[in-house]
Order: sequence, then structure tokens, then C-alpha cells
Amino acid sequence: MNDNFENRILVAFTKEIEKRLILESIPRLIKCLNQLTIEEIWFRPNTNTVSVGNLCLHLCGNVRQWLISGLGDTPDNRNRPLEFSTPGPIPTDTLIEDLQILSSEILNILSQLTSEDLLKKRAVQVYEESGLSILVHVTEHFSYHVGQVTYFVKSRKDIDMKYYPEIK
Repeated sequence: MNDNFENRILVAFTKEIEKRLILESIPRLIKCLNQLTIEEIWFRPNTNTVSVGNLCLHLCGNVRQWLISGLGDTPDNRNRPLEFSTPGPIPTDTLIEDLQILSSEILNILSQLTSEDLLKKRAVQVYEESGLSILVHVTEHFSYHVGQVTYFVKSRKDIDMKYYPEIK
């Protein structure tokens, strides 16, 4: 393959990741947070279910470990157990601000990736993953948890989140 084709693949793929994380998932998560009270954000229905607030902390930790540290070659300072054990409440504005900062960090990493970065293997947690694998993992993992949060909001508030206003 020539460099021009590889670069076009890189740009198309990273733009798709940007769309799914920055333009869809993070705004949806923020929209959900804005529908809930602080008590609802930190509500745990039972000992085996974490709160929406914990899911926000978990998503930020996961993205920072896998994408920011894994692809960005920065130190990994994640404390995964704390993401789930923090009882809260952390203010809604603080959670939203952290998600907005995360968006900037994601865009920064995506803008610096090369075609070689997509194939290069990196150690993340106990895994050896390619850049492609890291980007797919982060995107699907984020979307999965946004779906959980959306379900919580819809079941708690009986509202349509209007994620697709263009579809009638």
C-alpha cells in the first residue's frame, strides 16, 4: 500500500472514533447527567450495581489508561478499584468538566496518530494490544456504559433522550 492510501485510512478511522466518542457518546453522557439529581447520579440499587457517577469515573479512567496512556505513551496512573468504590457525591459540574477535559485529551491523541501507531503493539493492563484494538476497545466500551446510563435515566425519568432528533 502507498503512504497516501494508508494516510487516508488513518484519517477516516480516527474521524470515525472522534465521531463516536466526542460527538456522540460524551455529549449523550453529559445529557444524561443533566437529567439527574445528585442523589440519582450516586444511587446504587444494590451492592452489585455501581452508580452513574461511578460509571463516569470508570469511563474516564478507562479512556485515560487505554487511549491517553496506551497510545499517548504517558504514565498510567489509573486506580481502577477507586472508580467503583468512590461513594460520591462528586458534583455534577465536576463530572461534566472531567468529561470535557477527556474530550480534549482524546482529540489531542487522535490528531497525533500515525499509520504505524495503528499496528504497533502496546501493553495495556495485562494485554498486548495494537493501536487499532485500543481504539475499538475504548469506543465500544464507552458506548456500552453510555447505554447503561441512558437506560437508567429513561427508566427513572420516563423520558425520550432524543439522541436522533433528525429521525421522526
